[in-house]
Amino acid sequence: MQTSHLLNSAVIVAALGYFVDIYDLILFSIVRVPSLKSLGLVGDEITDIGIFLIDMQMIGMLIGGILWGVMGDKRGRLSVLFGSIFLYSLANIANGFVNSVESYAVWRFIAGIGLAGELGAGITLVSEVMPKEKRGVGTMLVAVVGLTGAVVAGFLADIFDWRTCYFIGGGLGMLLLLLRIGVHESGMFKHVQQAKQASRGEFLALFTNKTRLIKYLRCIFIGLTTWYVIGILVSFSPEFAKALGVTAEIKAGKAIMFAYTGLVIGDLASGLLSQILKSRTKVMFIFLLLDLVAVTVFLTAKGVSASTLYLICGFLGFSVGFWVIFVTIAAEQFGTNIRATVTTTVPNFVRGALVPLTFAFQYLKGQTDIITAAIMVGIFSLTVAMISLYGLKDTFNEDLNYTEELQ
Repeated sequence: MQTSHLLNSAVIVAALGYFVDIYDLILFSIVRVPSLKSLGLVGDEITDIGIFLIDMQMIGMLIGGILWGVMGDKRGRLSVLFGSIFLYSLANIANGFVNSVESYAVWRFIAGIGLAGELGAGITLVSEVMPKEKRGVGTMLVAVVGLTGAVVAGFLADIFDWRTCYFIGGGLGMLLLLLRIGVHESGMFKHVQQAKQASRGEFLALFTNKTRLIKYLRCIFIGLTTWYVIGILVSFSPEFAKALGVTAEIKAGKAIMFAYTGLVIGDLASGLLSQILKSRTKVMFIFLLLDLVAVTVFLTAKGVSASTLYLICGFLGFSVGFWVIFVTIAAEQFGTNIRATVTTTVPNFVRGALVPLTFAFQYLKGQTDIITAAIMVGIFSLTVAMISLYGLKDTFNEDLNYTEELQ
């Protein structure tokens, strides 16, 4: 069943779900320093354990992406949408009670599993219930509303204790579950489910066909630079500020708030530009070039004021404001019987890629310095994204009502 109304129940619930998802996803990066200090960590321990906990969250998202993605194609988009919201809300409430690094790691891992499902299920559902001419606007609304969750998280972290911030995120997710009444399953999925003619949610099938595998890897790698920017440059902006000679104190939470404000504006701009140009890939290319400029500005901003560095973080966020385009591209590249698997795993593999990226960053930082290490990882991320985008089919006006032969 399709609808031409932009503010239909699927868009509203997916957008609000992504709002809570992003709030909870980014909250640890915002409260990393005060939460680890309260657990007794000091100095370099805060950086090293912080990276470890982010990696635990990302590993959870990598595993969860596969589990939720397969479930989305086998059991339906709605079961994943609300199941993931329940799990990450429960885990984040538990995060508010942790008293050791070990328990913190366990609950960040479980939260990561839960956080892995909402975006893919939401974008898949919205893509399938909206007409092809409007689905880009629908997914854009989901992203714009969702990404403001990071801004709210940064704002609340300045007001409340870090434990309270976790309780708020978990509570918002539980309240969101009340909206599940009135949201209908995708008609495309129901048709495939009833027909029982095509295999559904076969994750390994993505690796058994060379053409399909290359297309799948391209969809992942074009988004690689997003978490390089957010997970390394912005999240560790206090450390970069010291290396750049910024004398004023830089707060990671405030830097993230500026970055996600830029991200929201960027997603709105990229979504609208995509509608104007009637192209996803052209917009991706434009924003990857912007990202190159923004990263260069950030890593060469020696001796700037704190306010200037925060503004540069906003520019960084704007330059990777193609998240909605990136995920929509993944949804449009594959058939209904494997679309949720792809759309859920692709963004989570990108998030999971933060683990090897941070490992490389840490290793290179030990061999050189923090700026040189960031430059080397950035060159790699942007080069891979550019190469992957080249030759990827533009699917702006593609009809999504089809299945794939997965055997």
